[in-house]
Amino acid sequence: MLVDTQPATHQHLPASPEVREEWVNSQLIGVVMDGAMPALLAAAGALPIMVYLMMGEVHPSVLALWAGTLGAVLIYRFRMIGQYRLRYDSVEGPMRMTFIDRYGWTWGAVGLLWGLSVAITFQQASVQTQFIVGVVILGHGMISLTSFAPYLPLLRQYTNMLIGASLAGLVLPDLLGVALQTDRQLVVVIVLLMLIFWWLLRIAGERLHQVHRASFELQFSNQELIDSLTQQTRAALRAVATKNRFLASAAHDLRQPVHALSLYADWLASEPEMASDIAPRILQSTRAINELFDSLFDLTRIDAGNYKVRLQHVDVQQLFADVAMQFEPVARSKSLKLRTHTRPTTIWADPVVLRRMLGNLVSNALRHTQAGGVLLALRHREDMLVFEVWDTGVGIAREHQQAIFQEFFRVSQHHGTEDSLGLGLTIVSKLATLMGYQLALNSVAGRGSVFRVMLPAFTQTKPDEAPEATLVRATA
Repeated sequence: MLVDTQPATHQHLPASPEVREEWVNSQLIGVVMDGAMPALLAAAGALPIMVYLMMGEVHPSVLALWAGTLGAVLIYRFRMIGQYRLRYDSVEGPMRMTFIDRYGWTWGAVGLLWGLSVAITFQQASVQTQFIVGVVILGHGMISLTSFAPYLPLLRQYTNMLIGASLAGLVLPDLLGVALQTDRQLVVVIVLLMLIFWWLLRIAGERLHQVHRASFELQFSNQELIDSLTQQTRAALRAVATKNRFLASAAHDLRQPVHALSLYADWLASEPEMASDIAPRILQSTRAINELFDSLFDLTRIDAGNYKVRLQHVDVQQLFADVAMQFEPVARSKSLKLRTHTRPTTIWADPVVLRRMLGNLVSNALRHTQAGGVLLALRHREDMLVFEVWDTGVGIAREHQQAIFQEFFRVSQHHGTEDSLGLGLTIVSKLATLMGYQLALNSVAGRGSVFRVMLPAFTQTKPDEAPEATLVRATA
């Protein structure tokens, strides 16, 4: 199991531009669809009026084809709005983009059909009918500006088809020679006015779109800020709770040796002749206090970023010999075998940090092992070096395998935890994070454990060397 050695803080990461753009577009589509039904009802109400005005002035078959097609598209759009309300209104992001990709053509189709009303009436129907058709075209252009401007592609598609079909209806009959009467000067004036109206729609639509987009981008930024502040507040509360627990545990662990030290001092004052028996116990209590303070200072320096790292060449065999010399008396006192295994190897590391990490792991293994022994070894892998500490101790249940790296955590039912400070593995975890190492644990309750400190290849490269160079040197 790979141990999570990163701090338990949840830093808010800003959303990528793609995520922001996707969310904003989905909101703009939602605004368009919220106004789609009123626009549809207005078009459905205008259609029978237009048909009534054109009857007797437009060829019946042409009128029937135009009205029937437009009515069918309007019915289809009514069904489309129902599908949106049912499936897409409550979702955001890619689903709404999929909806637009599927049904976006209907905006252009409606614009085209309304624009064709000019083609079937201009200079063919009465002046009153032509005027009303022109007013309807202008009205649809204005409606599109307020209804479709939030999502600019739909506005452009609709207005391009609406004005384009209208212009074609003005120009093509004269070019094809099918117009009943021709006033080219009037046609030129109307065409120019339509082009100006088209240009104004595009300019106003883009500005209105920018207003909608800026509003939703600001909303997205505000929500990100709220999320960030919420996470920071929660992290601060967790930090306060952790610090309170840390201080309470430290005070508890400090009280025990201090209390014992005061008892031994009182005992020595009342019975000076017992100095030979009391002195070792006083030294033991003093050693426990010093060990606690050393560990607390190390944790404070690591958390504050003041722990100085000095990288240099480290002889692993000599490092293992130093660790073995330090803990051999402890192993011998418990009738345990402390063994080391490595081939001659030189690595790039901080010897003090590495000795502290391996020493804490070996100390922890010896403390929780009552029979058998402890093995400290170095394994060479293709992409990393792995320091391993094996023991035949009590093992660690799965539910405790992450918690043991927390400050002052001790498994209560484990023999050997009575005099443990619960800081050794915490220091190992924090030093691993500091050095860029990985920490792993495999353990079976009642059968033993193996802790692994993995040194990736990048930690073995000096800054002034090529990336592929490595400082790991081994000889047979």
